[in-house]
Amino acid sequence: MIEQTLRNHEFPQMVSYFCKLAGVSRSGYYAFLKAERIRYEREKRDELDYKLIKDIFDKSNQKKGIRHIKMYLSKVMGVTMNFKRIYRLMKKYSMYTKIRRTNPYKKMAKATQEHKTLKNILNRKFKQDTPQKTLLTDITYLYYGKGHKAYLSCVKDCATREILAAHISTSLSMEIAYTTLDKLEEALDSCIYPGAILHSDQGFHYTHPEFQNRVKKMGLIQSMSRKGNCWDNAPMESFFGHLKDEVDYRESQTILELQKCIYDYIEEYNHHRPQWTLNKMTPVEYRSQLLCA
Repeated sequence: MIEQTLRNHEFPQMVSYFCKLAGVSRSGYYAFLKAERIRYEREKRDELDYKLIKDIFDKSNQKKGIRHIKMYLSKVMGVTMNFKRIYRLMKKYSMYTKIRRTNPYKKMAKATQEHKTLKNILNRKFKQDTPQKTLLTDITYLYYGKGHKAYLSCVKDCATREILAAHISTSLSMEIAYTTLDKLEEALDSCIYPGAILHSDQGFHYTHPEFQNRVKKMGLIQSMSRKGNCWDNAPMESFFGHLKDEVDYRESQTILELQKCIYDYIEEYNHHRPQWTLNKMTPVEYRSQLLCA
């Protein structure tokens, strides 16, 4: 205000008066004028960096945080920017990440008397170093078109976070679980790691005698979460949660459109999306590194 007043009305003799009026020192006022160029350059740099961050932020539907933005800047755009700067610019330009609210409750079908639940062998030991040794599986629902409902069944590698098999069906019959096993066997090229575990919840599909028989024939050891405890299969639940946040699957009008939408996302997730806890590598890149170690 002092600067503008003095410049507009040219009151060189009034500097002391206006400084006193505004409660600032003369030296502070002149220091402010001297730093004008620096402030301009800083603001210019902020605007340029803001545009880079905003582009990434908008492409993720405002759902990606500081870590993802930093990784994307470095890996894809070749730009180095520290956390503090990204945080400051996001706060300055009011870019607030949409927080996904988890639902800890999941409807579980009651098993019939002939169905058998199994011991929790995994016991939340999600941090693994050997690819394809510890596998997680689960089924979630997806709405599309005008209230139509489909189901997505996946198998995830605990060590690399890679989605090894995925199948979408409009039916929740046992076929969805059997087809997922077939796709898993194909992905592993029938080379099952000795002692490999397939962990799931206690849902109807996984306690079914035929499913358990097929798992055993594949050479896998079955493990199950405790009843009603979603945290025992947390990485699988997490993947489904992020998928539902990041994919506009509800815009799909047909089951074919939905399948393409979800399978494209999984392809992107496996091959092109670096993850902070995977040393900033994609799941496929991380698997290659573990296998070469």
